[in-house]
Amino acid sequence: MSDEAVALAYDDVTFRYPGACGDVLSGMSMGVPAGAFALLVGGTGSGKSTLLSLAKPQIAPAGDRTGQVRVFGRPVDDLDGNEACKVGYVFQDPDNQIVCDSVWHEMAFGLENLGTPQGEMRRRVAEACYFFGMESWFHDDTDALSGGRKQLLALASTLVMQPRVLLLDEPTAQLDPIAARNFLHALFRVNRELGCTVVVATHEPELMADYATCAFELEDGSVRPVDDLGCLRRAAALADRGVAMLSGGGSGDADASVDGRVSGSSARAANVPAAVSAQGVWFRYGRDDDWVLRGLDLEVRRGEVHALVGGNGCGKSTLLALIAGTRRAQRGEVRSAISAKAILPQDPKALFAEECVRDELMEWAHIGGYGVDDAQGMMAELGLADRCGLHPYDLSGGQRQMLALGKLLLVRPRLLLLDEPTKGLDRAAREHVADMIDAARRDGVTVVVSTHDLAFVRRVADRVSLMFDGELACTEPVDEFFRNNLFYRP
Repeated sequence: MSDEAVALAYDDVTFRYPGACGDVLSGMSMGVPAGAFALLVGGTGSGKSTLLSLAKPQIAPAGDRTGQVRVFGRPVDDLDGNEACKVGYVFQDPDNQIVCDSVWHEMAFGLENLGTPQGEMRRRVAEACYFFGMESWFHDDTDALSGGRKQLLALASTLVMQPRVLLLDEPTAQLDPIAARNFLHALFRVNRELGCTVVVATHEPELMADYATCAFELEDGSVRPVDDLGCLRRAAALADRGVAMLSGGGSGDADASVDGRVSGSSARAANVPAAVSAQGVWFRYGRDDDWVLRGLDLEVRRGEVHALVGGNGCGKSTLLALIAGTRRAQRGEVRSAISAKAILPQDPKALFAEECVRDELMEWAHIGGYGVDDAQGMMAELGLADRCGLHPYDLSGGQRQMLALGKLLLVRPRLLLLDEPTKGLDRAAREHVADMIDAARRDGVTVVVSTHDLAFVRRVADRVSLMFDGELACTEPVDEFFRNNLFYRP
């Protein structure tokens, strides 16, 4: 094939992180046709993010690389200035990408850095704004945007640079189900209407299988093409059906016993004492800001797994922060009957302070009363034993998530607050996290989890609260919640 027919090519690429005992990529070769909508799948830690970032040297990780990466026949190491912008990159977390305080400035920022003439800059920004329907929030502050709008802004700000190849790393991982569908529809239009080659690393290929023209699977450092795209959709459907069966979702019995726990109305009797309660809670971040929470009431029963769901920006993370005590309500009261609590933030990097995985797990040993053997056992349980010498930032996004959760579990909290705990995880890893939460529940731990992963909610939760407009629209046993819901379904 000619250089113009292959948008992105990897020729015998090998890569190893500093301090790693093995290669992440080993002699890997693949080619993405021009105009394709390509999916990149593989387990947590298989190297998907590494593979994508090597095509964008400005963000490529430190390490030893051999082989060559080419964009339309040109080695990426030879691209500079405007040429480098022919490869666009959208991160999993838009907060890692957005640098300006307003939407319009964020869209213009990259063009300003390139010295684009003002007239050309204004035209490109206007076109992108119209294409994505951003007119009504064009002048908004970026900090005030919902997660869905932040992700759309990250996409639009990348596209004003007019890339020919667009790389996206788990772009829907932090979006609620409705926002995820809207974002993917916009991405589909970018591919089909603008002719941009799209490559998406994802653990949820079923969401994109209808859009995809090709797919590649990473495993053990090598890559193979997925010949049957339909198999991705079928495998995902079977996996989700298995989750639903495990959770009792197929029985229609709200009181069925599931994996040793009781779900539905009899799961937690009304006389079980509250571990956490919120009464008439109001909260906003600034005096002139809109209220995030408006007279919210909540009760979390001791020993249950309580899930918080709802759209991006509805206040789930804010509520977790109030329960953790890192934020204080302006009105009302949040009470916790449990003092030994720990919170997993959306960005697990907030918990990291050491230079390697081994030291990270040992950082709180003097507080938690555990030793080296416990930390080593946790590394093995998390599948990180062969990554013990790596810096936490050199792990994949999913591995960082697992490391942060393991670090919290080592101190044995009695109240565990989890913000998007399955973000960036493949199905096997999500099931492993579910098993860890089950084990914590059996040990009497109370768990409050904020998540967009509805299959995970069905798998682990006793009760579910849907947040909307600063309040709880409903709180129901998990089976009843999904039976009654039209849009929020796993």
